Amino acid sequence: MIGSRIVAVGHYQPARVLTNEDLAGMVDTSDEWITSRVGIRTRHIAGPDEPVDELAAHAAAKALAAAGRTPAEIDLVLVATSTAIDRSPNMAARVAARLGMPGPAVMDINVVCAGFTHALATADHAVRAGGASRVLVIGADKMTDVTDWTDRTTCVLVGDGAGAAVVEACDPVTAGDDAPAGIGPVLWGSVPGMGHAVRIEGTPPRFAQEGQSVYRWAATQLPVVARQACEKAGLAPADLAAVVLHQANLRIIEPLARRLGAVNAVVARDVTESGNTSAASIPLAFSKLVEQGAVSTGDPVLLFGFGGNLSYAGQVVRCP
Repeated sequence: MIGSRIVAVGHYQPARVLTNEDLAGMVDTSDEWITSRVGIRTRHIAGPDEPVDELAAHAAAKALAAAGRTPAEIDLVLVATSTAIDRSPNMAARVAARLGMPGPAVMDINVVCAGFTHALATADHAVRAGGASRVLVIGADKMTDVTDWTDRTTCVLVGDGAGAAVVEACDPVTAGDDAPAGIGPVLWGSVPGMGHAVRIEGTPPRFAQEGQSVYRWAATQLPVVARQACEKAGLAPADLAAVVLHQANLRIIEPLARRLGAVNAVVARDVTESGNTSAASIPLAFSKLVEQGAVSTGDPVLLFGFGGNLSYAGQVVRCP
């Protein structure tokens, strides 16, 4: 049976950094107010001449280089994003053009903050079904394009960036336990009746959320769902080497990791320096853990996205 694995990851963030002190000069807020409520200290902000596809292409190029692959070797490009301005060409097509790819299938996936884990599952399914052999999976968002900078409850949360992974076919039977980076079964779903709790709506579109509703849902429902993702991979939470949750709020991430029971795991806390980058947050944080050497090749890592649409998706992957 054909399986899939992550060969390499990469990430990119704009150069400009916006601190809590900077925000305090823009809206009625303070460093203490922000850090005590969400744990964020800084975020990276893209300029008007840095569109989403440029962020995505930078991250993709780094992942390809780390994998030792050329753009021409990719036969499917999946971009998870909710901040594309144009309907067509889609973001995946724009990234493919930037990278000089000759003719991959191109698809955008909009599941907001859970977009990357949905896209990763889609890549895994495509490989297993024989529809692709090598996939570029990207999470990229420019949240500052949809931010109301007069709303202190949301503008303090967001940042811009992108993360990417190269996914390839593998033979799990011959690879055995030493497989570099297998992708486990996805556990995904949604709560459609609560879709209003996180929104990017209107003209121009603006990000808004019901923070307390999201917090209560995440605190009470997600630990159970995240454990089920581990069960589908045949692992106990204590077996995990790392946990990479959607980087929405440090006050959600830390309790969720504890309730999950991942007692031996490194917990990604990139939200403190990157803010909420929506679909980019998981690949960004995962790529940084790999780059820093916080996880080793073959380590089991839980990736778990949640948020917009009140959607969620998670899977255990082996570290590249």
